[in-house]
Amino acid sequence: MEVAYRYAASSHVGSNSKQTDMSFAPDLSRAPTFFVGEVKDKRRFREAISCLHDVVISDMRFQPKNREEYERWLAGEEPRLLAEFASQSKQVNAELASVNAELNAMNKEAHTVMAPYYHAQQQYFKYLYKHDLDAWYVLDPVITIHPDQVFFECFSEDESSYGKLTCHYDVFEHVSDKAYGTTNIDYSTGLYHEFQKIRDYRTTRLKIDPDGFNIQTSGAAAYDEKKIDLPDSWVRGFLQVSSAMTLPMVTLRLQPMDIHNLCAQLKRRKERVGPRAMRFELVPGRPVRVVMEPWNEVLQFDRSIYQGDTPRTIRVWGRRRLLILERLLPVANHFDVHLMGDGLPSFYIANMDNLSFTLGLSGWSANDWSKAGNFDLLAPREPVDQSTAQTVYNALSAQHVESAQRLATRLQLDISTVKSALAQYSQLGLVLYDMEGDVYRLRQLYNTPIELNDIRFNNEREKKAANFVQANLVTVDKVEANTQGTALSGSVLDNARAHQVFLTIDKDQRLTHGQCECHFWHQNKLRLGPCEHMLSLRLHVAGAALK
Repeated sequence: MEVAYRYAASSHVGSNSKQTDMSFAPDLSRAPTFFVGEVKDKRRFREAISCLHDVVISDMRFQPKNREEYERWLAGEEPRLLAEFASQSKQVNAELASVNAELNAMNKEAHTVMAPYYHAQQQYFKYLYKHDLDAWYVLDPVITIHPDQVFFECFSEDESSYGKLTCHYDVFEHVSDKAYGTTNIDYSTGLYHEFQKIRDYRTTRLKIDPDGFNIQTSGAAAYDEKKIDLPDSWVRGFLQVSSAMTLPMVTLRLQPMDIHNLCAQLKRRKERVGPRAMRFELVPGRPVRVVMEPWNEVLQFDRSIYQGDTPRTIRVWGRRRLLILERLLPVANHFDVHLMGDGLPSFYIANMDNLSFTLGLSGWSANDWSKAGNFDLLAPREPVDQSTAQTVYNALSAQHVESAQRLATRLQLDISTVKSALAQYSQLGLVLYDMEGDVYRLRQLYNTPIELNDIRFNNEREKKAANFVQANLVTVDKVEANTQGTALSGSVLDNARAHQVFLTIDKDQRLTHGQCECHFWHQNKLRLGPCEHMLSLRLHVAGAALK
């Protein structure tokens, strides 16, 4: 997917003894979006936006051992080795040893002096080898300005971690100019180092530059315009996060010291063998317990009481990504943790009064968000006609932010219809679910419209499911409604074999439990989303209900 970004100038931070000005250059190819205000809570803002940078540069993928230094040493030693083998004189050998000893001492001293330079050079060339220049623009954060808050969103380099910094307007004062909307901002690496200069005694002004939209078209040559092939995984990752946030989760509250203890344990010991999970043991009315595998060391958080109704044990992987939150520990009031289940994504929300930081982690580091679980297939999927869906979207567009219940009341629609319509636009990158406030927000992820036919099916399983229904290969055995939702059972004929399927859908039209006889389900359960047979049964029942 090719996307063009146009910036009137580069983002920059200017600072002196009295003032710090942060000016972000927005994407001019989008509708005018800007904001100007002074930051009141400077210390927390500095730590939070620096933490956002830590998400961007995070890369937990396996890195093979670098043998370049050894090969350079071997190449340098080759002349000496040849000279030793060719030498027949003890005197020559003695002199050679003396010279080599002196040379080694000099090389050792030179290596000590030049080590920081060589390390920086190696990292730089390693980055250039893996990424071309335009790839940096893919990592440009997305910023959204709403009537009640400004929030930044980004992904890590390995696309397994999602970061969202939310700034309520109480964080600012003297807000002089703003226009609601979403834009990409030119966010270079150098900005991070400038952010570290923010101090309480300096006036700090945040500016999403409104002047950039007043440049005449004739000056287009001055624009910094980049056309890049936007990776499908980047787009897909954002859509999966939006869908995952709407699913049922186990919620608990941890204190900053609890997160500190987890991070300290991870830094103190390095696991050499599996399992490498972090096991949450949750008992209603009792302190939260976390077991660190494979050592089975128990951390009990006496000040964090689990408020749920049923006992749960949940294992999560990719735990070293929690070290991203270390910088927020001194400034956070508490952390709200949302767990989906074993091997499924988790969300950690740092509350800092008028600031909050959300860290969304995929099931494990090697399983990035784009292939984490197809959570859009688990989200509400009640069929909604295009006219109704457009009505819901237009109503949200007028307010920018609103809860599903309030939208349903205002439009006199069933809440499940509203949620399903919003889920459709969420999968198009036009709507974001805000799990902190339980509201939906308008957020246009990219600056160019998408052809609906190009994204009709998000993956091959969804396409197969539609084909099963169209070919009348789905048979419904039972549909039972109860206080918890609806239980479905039936069979799907696939390659002359009937697969028995069982589904549970809650009142919000979310798939909460499923079972099938196919190989995909036996291998993955619901960790990678439902199989095509589950989807076809659900689609067939939903279609029959409309007739």
